Amino acid sequence: MSKVFIKTATYDYDTLKPTIFEMLDAMGADLIPERSRVLIKPNLLLPAPPETAILTHPHVIRAVAEYVVGKGGRPLISDSPAMGSLEKIRKDGGYYQALKDLDVDFKAFKTSVKVDIGKPFGHIEIAREAVEADIVINLPKLKTHVGMLLTLGVKNLFGCIVGLRKPKWHLRIGLDRDMFARLLVQIYHAIDPSITIVDGILALEGQGPGKGGVPRHLGILAGGRNAVAVDMAICSMLGIDPDELFTHKAAKDLGLFGNAVSINGDFNIVDNFRLPDTGPLTLGPKPFHRFMRKHLLQRPEVDGLLCRLCGECRQYCPAKAITQDNKAINFDYDGCIRCYCCIEICPYGALRATETMPGKVLRKLSILK
Repeated sequence: MSKVFIKTATYDYDTLKPTIFEMLDAMGADLIPERSRVLIKPNLLLPAPPETAILTHPHVIRAVAEYVVGKGGRPLISDSPAMGSLEKIRKDGGYYQALKDLDVDFKAFKTSVKVDIGKPFGHIEIAREAVEADIVINLPKLKTHVGMLLTLGVKNLFGCIVGLRKPKWHLRIGLDRDMFARLLVQIYHAIDPSITIVDGILALEGQGPGKGGVPRHLGILAGGRNAVAVDMAICSMLGIDPDELFTHKAAKDLGLFGNAVSINGDFNIVDNFRLPDTGPLTLGPKPFHRFMRKHLLQRPEVDGLLCRLCGECRQYCPAKAITQDNKAINFDYDGCIRCYCCIEICPYGALRATETMPGKVLRKLSILK
C-alpha cells in the first residue's frame, strides 16, 4: 500500500521548514545517505514571480535543500525551462534570495544520455543529472494543464527532457493524448524519484500551467514515495475521478499502480476547483478528422488585447502551425496538433483553449440525445 502525506502549510518559512522536515522524515530519512548526489527537480517552467503560482515556491525548494544538506547529501537543483533562461527564472522567481546562503548548485539541464524506457519508445534522451543522481526528489507545482488536465508528480519529470526535445516529442506523438500520457509515465518510471512533494499551498486553476491560469490558495503540501499515488490523492481531494487524469490511467494500464493508497494527515475536499476543458482531439470517422479538427474541436486562440506579438509561441510551436505579421498571430488549425505548448509558454497569458461555436452546438445536441 502506498502512503501519501497531506499537510496544511503556508509559505512562512518558520512553520514551512519543520512541516517539510516532518514529511521527509515520515517518508524515510535513510533515503539520503551521506555524500549522495541528490537531484531536486522543481517546476521551473518560465520566468514568473511566486505569486503567479506557476513555479514551485522558493521556500519549498529551500526547505528540501536544507534537509538534504543536513543529511550530508550534495543537492543539485535543476530543470529545463520551456521558455527563458534559468538565470532569469532564478531572479524573477525569488530563488537567488531564498538560496543565497545555502551551499547548493542551481543550474539548467544541458546534456542527455539515452535510456531505454520501454516499448513503444525505446531509447530516449533524458537529462544526465536525472539518470546519474543517487536520489531524485521531485517537487512539482499543483497546476491545471490544458492538455493533460493537471500537471502533478508524474508529469513534472517531463522537465528532465532537455530543451527543444520536449516540443519534438509533442510533434512525434501528435493528437494522441493517451500515448503522450504513456510517454510521461514511462519517463517517470525510468527516473524513479525517491520522493515527491507537490506544492499546493498556492495552486493554479483554470487554463494552466502558464500565465493563463489563475492562482488559488489551497494551503496544502502532498507527498509520498510514489508519485502516481500522490497524484491520485490530489485528484480525490479536488473531487476528480483519478482515471480522468491521463497519466494516472496510463500508469494503471501499464500495471505500474494498483488502487491501494493510505492517506495520512489533513485531507479536505476542495470545492469548485476550476479545471480546463480537455475536449477530444479527434471526432467522427477518420476521413472527416481533418474537417472536424479544423472547424469543430477545441483549439488555441489569441486574445488580441493581451498579445504583444513577442513571437514566443510561434518559435516554440512543434508543428510550426503559427504564423505572425505586424498585427496578429494566426493559427493553421489543419497543422495544429493541440499540444497547447503555445498556451503553456505565452509570457502574457494571451492564449486560451476555446471551443468553436459549431463545436459547442454539436456537443449540446449530443448531450440532449
